[in-house]
Amino acid sequence: MSKNSILETIMECPVCGSQILQIYKKGTLNLDSLSEEQFKITDNAYGNTWDLTQCKNCSYVFANPRPTPALIDSMYMKIEDPDYEDEASGREKNFKRILSRLEKIHPEKGVLFDVGAATGILLNTARERGWHPAGVETSQWAVKVAEEKYSIMVQQGNFTSLDSLPNMITAVTMVDFIEHIFNPFTAVSHAHRILKPGGTLCVVTPDLNSLAARIAGQKWWHFRPAHLAYFTKKSLTYLLERSGFQIIKFKRYSWSFSAYYILSRKPVFKFLLKNKRMASFWKKIPVKLALLDSYEVYARKEKKNEGLL
Repeated sequence: MSKNSILETIMECPVCGSQILQIYKKGTLNLDSLSEEQFKITDNAYGNTWDLTQCKNCSYVFANPRPTPALIDSMYMKIEDPDYEDEASGREKNFKRILSRLEKIHPEKGVLFDVGAATGILLNTARERGWHPAGVETSQWAVKVAEEKYSIMVQQGNFTSLDSLPNMITAVTMVDFIEHIFNPFTAVSHAHRILKPGGTLCVVTPDLNSLAARIAGQKWWHFRPAHLAYFTKKSLTYLLERSGFQIIKFKRYSWSFSAYYILSRKPVFKFLLKNKRMASFWKKIPVKLALLDSYEVYARKEKKNEGLL
């Protein structure tokens, strides 16, 4: 695999457009062995990153040179990740907390559009609570699982390529999505277009300035091949406001997983999962992780007459 065929260098920040850039971190990826396995949600190759550049204006950190859009789309299209679906119950707990907050803003509910919908766990949970589910996902396998397991029809493809969506959507969710893409401003602006006036965008993404990130250093679990970018509160605020949103709430995201999933992330604990009986035991133990290293942000598309006297 030739570097020239899969990488492209960019000279402007994808969030703010500034050309004042600096090297942030040298990458550790072996491009000769790059495969879709490294782009799975459940990949645990912590510490492997692309060469990273930081914008001195807004603090956004991004892969540069970055993989081409064609490469990224081809990788995600081929992904199969059964381990993701095995943790459906824990992920559902995560999503219920998001839905509860959205329902405080929109008690009337309406259409919820999930970007990077994976196997449809969030959308299925939303439907059970009275929302009308819709979403998009690149992985062909995940789209098939969503239909077969949850009877959820998720569009297969790239979010920013969808041009037939009406602008009457109540809520858009981007849970662990914008760190995987090379064009965050385009994606968030597209979310703004499809939301109805007063609609809400929820974004969950890692915080590069978090205490956990500083303590873990190179081994921070969000440093992985699938992540093309990293946000701080400053760059995330810049992105949302530049896209036309008014930020309602910043908070820290908590994760719910089984003990089995957490233990399986590190080879040193594999002896605890060595047989089916032990594995089954750990799968029954729920764990809530409050690592405080991801932001959960709610932002509103303002109504046209808001702020006018």
